[in-house]
Amino acid sequence: MIQPDKLVYVGVDLHKQHHTAVIIDCWNQKLGEIKFENKPTAFPQLEKEVKKHSKKGMKVVYGLEDVGGYGRALAVYLTEKGCWVKEVNAKLANNRRKSHVTIQKSDSWDAECVAKVLRDELYNLPDAKPIDLYWAISQLVTQRKWQSKSLTGMVKRLHQQLGYHYPSYKKFFSEVDGKTALAFWHKYPSPSRLSGVGGKELATYLRKLSNYALSTKKAEQILTLIAEDGDTSRDFQDKRDFIVKGLVRNIRFYERELARIEREIESLMNQLGFQLETMTGIELVTAAELVAEIGDIHRFASPDKLARFAGIAPIAVGSGNKHRNYKSKQGNRELHDIFKALAIRQIAVTRTKKEPRNPYFHAYYEQKMAVGKTKQQAIVCIMRKLVNVIYYLMKTKAAYVIPVVSSQEAA
Repeated sequence: MIQPDKLVYVGVDLHKQHHTAVIIDCWNQKLGEIKFENKPTAFPQLEKEVKKHSKKGMKVVYGLEDVGGYGRALAVYLTEKGCWVKEVNAKLANNRRKSHVTIQKSDSWDAECVAKVLRDELYNLPDAKPIDLYWAISQLVTQRKWQSKSLTGMVKRLHQQLGYHYPSYKKFFSEVDGKTALAFWHKYPSPSRLSGVGGKELATYLRKLSNYALSTKKAEQILTLIAEDGDTSRDFQDKRDFIVKGLVRNIRFYERELARIEREIESLMNQLGFQLETMTGIELVTAAELVAEIGDIHRFASPDKLARFAGIAPIAVGSGNKHRNYKSKQGNRELHDIFKALAIRQIAVTRTKKEPRNPYFHAYYEQKMAVGKTKQQAIVCIMRKLVNVIYYLMKTKAAYVIPVVSSQEAA
């Protein structure tokens, strides 16, 4: 452990276009300040300014709030230079700013608050380790979320438009946005386009699209439903048909993009060598989301640290002889939601035989319910166990094996 008087603390307030850095000593005395652009060619200016205020034998430590966003380029630059870089939680710096009698707000003051947090919490803060592989996975996962959101919006708009043209459209196909359905909507965006098309012709078209899965009966059913709906044609029908065709093209585009993104994610995940998909309820996308939020698992010394990072560990509150644990609302909420969704999948049962998909966690859930836990409390218990499992799988790169349920647990 380095003596505090042998350290110079540099807090950096990060922005898209520029950064502001404030340099302090161990007595919280401000030594200097610099504002520089957020680009690699400007980063040496920071080093040059810091050297002015660090005497011989002094060690410099940098504190950055947003290592994964606007501050990533600076974090990469400093770590590649062999500098000591710490990741400062934005809430800690914000709380430090609000702790003063007169609350200020400026880039300079924000950077100084980061530096003071860095000084006070130096050995409790995690080292900044911007690894390109994890960052690339995170970027692809984020891109997939946006594409998926856009696709969902397009499908909703398609439902709306089809409701105008085909009141009984939901009875046509099992999936409105399926491959066969999309081809049908594109060729026949409204009943007017089916004028003169008989059951035999439509059946031939559907049979070819569905690899002979749809029969003449389906074609006759569609034509019957259209006849029962009545005439839905209106003025400017061709313009309304244009909207439906456009939505179909957009849906197909986003589906292709999602497939491309998932192939890129798969290629990066293969480089990590994890076997997270061997666990019940985890497929490629969920595994990538876990990796994107957790990052390098070695930055967590234990599963307890990961649980606290995910906001799953309870918060102990006590005064005098009264002590109670409360549900945490802190931590990484994205990761918290991933674990919650994964916990719900563990207690799911198969559609046909109604058998538990994961007998171990299903028995554990029933056990918690039997001792008086609510459903939500039981799910939180599963989430905490899942943290241990995911931590082990990522640390060892082992495959998941469902534990054998003992007779006592089954009872």
